[in-house]
Amino acid sequence: MVLSLILLIATLLLLTVSFLPFWQSPKWWVRALEFPRFQIGGLALATLIAGVAHRGGLGWSVALLMLAVLAVQARDIWRYTPLSRKEMRRGKRGDPSKEVVCLAMNVLMENSDHAAVAAEIARVDPDVLFLMETDAVWTAAMEPSLAGYSFVLREPLGQHYGLIFATRLHVRDARVTYLSVEDTPSVFAEMEAPDGSAFRFVGLHPKPPVPGEDTVGRDAEMAYAARYARETEMPVVTMGDFNTPAWSQIAHRFKRVGGYLDPRVGRGPMPSFDASRWWLRFPIDQFYATEEVVLLGFQRGRYVGSDHFPMIARVRFDLAEAKRLNRRVTDLADDDEAEVLRQIEAHGARIAGAAHGHGLPEGGARHPMGPHFKRRSRRRKGGLPRG
Repeated sequence: MVLSLILLIATLLLLTVSFLPFWQSPKWWVRALEFPRFQIGGLALATLIAGVAHRGGLGWSVALLMLAVLAVQARDIWRYTPLSRKEMRRGKRGDPSKEVVCLAMNVLMENSDHAAVAAEIARVDPDVLFLMETDAVWTAAMEPSLAGYSFVLREPLGQHYGLIFATRLHVRDARVTYLSVEDTPSVFAEMEAPDGSAFRFVGLHPKPPVPGEDTVGRDAEMAYAARYARETEMPVVTMGDFNTPAWSQIAHRFKRVGGYLDPRVGRGPMPSFDASRWWLRFPIDQFYATEEVVLLGFQRGRYVGSDHFPMIARVRFDLAEAKRLNRRVTDLADDDEAEVLRQIEAHGARIAGAAHGHGLPEGGARHPMGPHFKRRSRRRKGGLPRG
């Protein structure tokens, strides 16, 4: 009787947490259920085995329902396994002068191991560095590491959303921009690789779905950055702590709207958070690139005392090679276009408020992507957002 009750409760809970995320709601407790896909799958497998061992009508019913749960979880995570076709096949290393190394790292504001972060920067020696959760203490501690970079943006904040952007590449334009009223800055930059190839970099760190925080602001920031990629003819690289797993609904829409590719697809989830708990990790520190970018390497960095692992990407900008290696980006679907337009209209006042508070031109901030866009246009020219 007790075992039957346990099986029944476990089954109801696993069904609920598996199907609730299909609800298109920004509520934090709904969107948070998108994170533990692998963990829910593991619990469902254990419950399935228990149901088979229990036998009888309840046992077999539990087993069948757990197969449904496993199918739902597999629907989202299978592409982040070697069973799926890769979106970005790896190119061969060649002339180092044509390569760009990017390092993105959430240092964790409370982390006091400044030396470990500095050592990782020295080891990777990135051309583009993006640090998150940097307050005044972290900014001061990183100054020796930043000395080797010709261009540095510092935005120290004491609420876990400060940032540092540094590069040794030629910078055409770069700025810190606030896309919402939630005081979560982003970086938008236009640079030249060592061989003169122009590209754009976007650094994001929106807020996570936690008690008291829905995902409206996060989704609006990601919609802007996605549309920004599709608005330019240049290659775009985007990195940061997105606070959403690679398989979430908003991550997939971000990819489709921006025309991005994900190196995790066909390789593995490569979870980046929580670095201190192996059993509770999710791939929330992202690297996305448009189809003109050649992937030479993508890996997780060393543990630096933070709750996030650093993420490292090595790329090259060669259109012919990228066309041969990368999966073709599909046209933007009608429902994705409609959803982005809905977000623009729904959050126009919110973004306009951010503009007023942070010096953005309110007209452009209210509709940063414009009031409409061409559904079938893969790239159009556009400038950096003003901030």
